[in-house]
Amino acid sequence: MATYAIGDPQGCHAPLQRLLETIEFDPVCDRLWCVGDLVNRGPASLEVLRFFHALGDRAVCVLGNHDLHLLAVAADVGEQVRSKDTLGAVLLAPDREPLLAWLRHRPLVHHAPELGFTLVHAGLPPQWDISEAVARAAELEAVLQGPAHRDYFHAMYGNTPHRWSDDLAGWERLRFITNCFTRMRYVGPDGSLELKAKGPPGTQPTGYAPWYEARGRRSAGASIIFGHWSTLQLHARVSPRHRVFPLDTGCVWGGTLTALRLEDERWFSVRCGE
Repeated sequence: MATYAIGDPQGCHAPLQRLLETIEFDPVCDRLWCVGDLVNRGPASLEVLRFFHALGDRAVCVLGNHDLHLLAVAADVGEQVRSKDTLGAVLLAPDREPLLAWLRHRPLVHHAPELGFTLVHAGLPPQWDISEAVARAAELEAVLQGPAHRDYFHAMYGNTPHRWSDDLAGWERLRFITNCFTRMRYVGPDGSLELKAKGPPGTQPTGYAPWYEARGRRSAGASIIFGHWSTLQLHARVSPRHRVFPLDTGCVWGGTLTALRLEDERWFSVRCGE
């Protein structure tokens, strides 16, 4: 039995299947983790959703920003399909409702102390340790999975507030939590989020650092698996130093789709150039 974590599929079903063949994934005894962004930009979002849905409890998927965008569009709260979105097949599928209900009930964070790893789509702000991250995720999951989810989708878009405070409340609190788990890359010295910079380290505004390099980060020492940041691609240098494992290697942009076997921290990848 092995546990494999994989990077953002983003609707790239064929590379996903090739990667699973490469690692000899056995759905009977192995377990598959995904950092989120199952859908969008790639050509086969519906097939990727159906694949993970069919795995049942053999798969653990956390929500990414593209997954939340799909749910907001499907909830008809005013958010529109964008020109680069490839969500049409999901929205028109005869099984869209069970697939979307399943997606809406995915977690924002998965913490597995027995394996010594925590799974998240984007990152954690420096103010949170793992237990606080799990608690903040539970707040958002309760709303996302409950009767107020349509109101949440209407309010979740935006870059503010920039910094965590225990005093944050209402939609502002949930928006900050959402942005940490699904959008963050860089943070300032006071832990504030910089959500516009998307390039690799060295291209960010002065004074900001990758979230995992933040001074005083309370989750330092924990082993964190994340995706979202296709331009990062710093496996060898980042992972040993900070105990973070970035798995988004830009499959949808013609890069690779990457997996990490948790038991021995071995990397696998397949090309996604088609």
